[in-house]
Amino acid sequence: MTTVFQESALCDLSPADRDLFQAFGAGPIRTPPFDHVHHAFETHVARRPHVTAVEHLGESLTYAELDARAGLLAELLIRSGVCPGENVGLFLTRSISMVVGILAVLKAGAAYVPQDARGTPEAQLRHVVRATRIDVVLTTTADSVALPRHLAALVTIDTLPELSTFCRTTTADTDIAAVIFTGAGGVPVSHANLCNVLLTAPGSLGIAPGTRVSQLLNIGCDLAMWEVLGTLANGGTLLLRGDDPGKTASEVDVVIATPGVLTSLDPDACQRVHTVAVAGERCPQALADAWSHRVAFHNTYGHNETTIVNTVQRYEPRTGQLTIGRPVPNTTVYLLDDDMLPCPIGAVGEMWVGGSGVTAGYVGDLDLTARRYHPDPFLGGDHLMFRTRDLGRWTADGQLEHHGRAGDQVEVLGYRFELDAVTAALEHAADCDRATTLVHDGRLVGFISPGTATPEVARRAVSQRLPHYCVPTLIVPVDALPTTERGKVDRRALLSRLDGRRSSVLRT
Repeated sequence: MTTVFQESALCDLSPADRDLFQAFGAGPIRTPPFDHVHHAFETHVARRPHVTAVEHLGESLTYAELDARAGLLAELLIRSGVCPGENVGLFLTRSISMVVGILAVLKAGAAYVPQDARGTPEAQLRHVVRATRIDVVLTTTADSVALPRHLAALVTIDTLPELSTFCRTTTADTDIAAVIFTGAGGVPVSHANLCNVLLTAPGSLGIAPGTRVSQLLNIGCDLAMWEVLGTLANGGTLLLRGDDPGKTASEVDVVIATPGVLTSLDPDACQRVHTVAVAGERCPQALADAWSHRVAFHNTYGHNETTIVNTVQRYEPRTGQLTIGRPVPNTTVYLLDDDMLPCPIGAVGEMWVGGSGVTAGYVGDLDLTARRYHPDPFLGGDHLMFRTRDLGRWTADGQLEHHGRAGDQVEVLGYRFELDAVTAALEHAADCDRATTLVHDGRLVGFISPGTATPEVARRAVSQRLPHYCVPTLIVPVDALPTTERGKVDRRALLSRLDGRRSSVLRT
């Protein structure tokens, strides 16, 4: 059973395309078992209190122990004046205290606002506090020294009193679970949207009691919610990484990562892993092929504004067709032209996302919200759809292909084209595992990895697939593409490398 679109919004399509636009664009209807993500966690506390919930650097907590600590901290927050519907900062680094803090804020009826205490500039932390009106920040003793002075009232999670029993204040449940900041701004993410993606297949990733899941990503990243809350809401065991992400990945069953982070892991060293999900940026074909011969490999697509992921493909290496899949339950995807009219099936259009994953907008930025969120004519009522600024195309069998960013178009030598198309062509070179493309001083530059990859082979791969103006002037082999704190390709670092290269040439 799927959602039925409004007929009036489909009138410009042929009858055949109307049926396919509906069939391809609407995910199945499913009812998540919970509407608040911490309630799902508490069910596992009651059923399996002695199962290990979280591990980090030799320390661990069972579900009962984690629930007790989170409950105590929630009570402390309530008694310190935190009210349902308010925002609480979670400014720290990866630790068991981080997990305690997330659950405590949710139990108090508030929303947590995560930031990496060590990696986030002071100006950004102060902006986050102002934008979300934070009065209380949860941190740890060690992380508190890295925070700016007079930021907010600090509560150190690791100095909680040891109490076996305490009187718990009952608070009302509220809608918003977290506020996640991206380059565009802060996005409030609801409990209902989280439950929709984390507690239904395929987003649940088969996680169940006994399943070990890695936590590799930055706390401020929306994908960290998938790792942490997706594990605990389904009864699994969360393994927080230390300094060596490869060691952590080798000890788990499920890995959720960006392609940049997954590239740093060795599939042969991760024999226990049976499920992998990648999100956050374009996945190279070679990366999918390297993992999918042995594990269930999920290539996903989504934005913070649409709650983590909204399409998923279970990649089958025998077909060789890597796409971003189909809409997850209770969500929709529309391919629209420049006039916001439906594109015929098979045509490239801009992706708009509707349904249960769409958030309500950006904190304190009504203008940007109005530009990116529009009333949804296909679902009608008060539904919103989100403009992704990504291009896509439906295949004949209803798989969604990603065709780059609508805003990632560049002009070189008077020709306009998509950088993603050049990157994909570079990755077709036999010795290239991963690539990226950018424009520097008016020239098209490609970076390929590993460092042993041959520029001439990569150049030939592009020239065989794309017009001459898409062939990079310079192709630079690197051992690995640098990544940001959130696991995506760091283009600034690559530009700096090019500037250093030019300076070296000038000195010579």
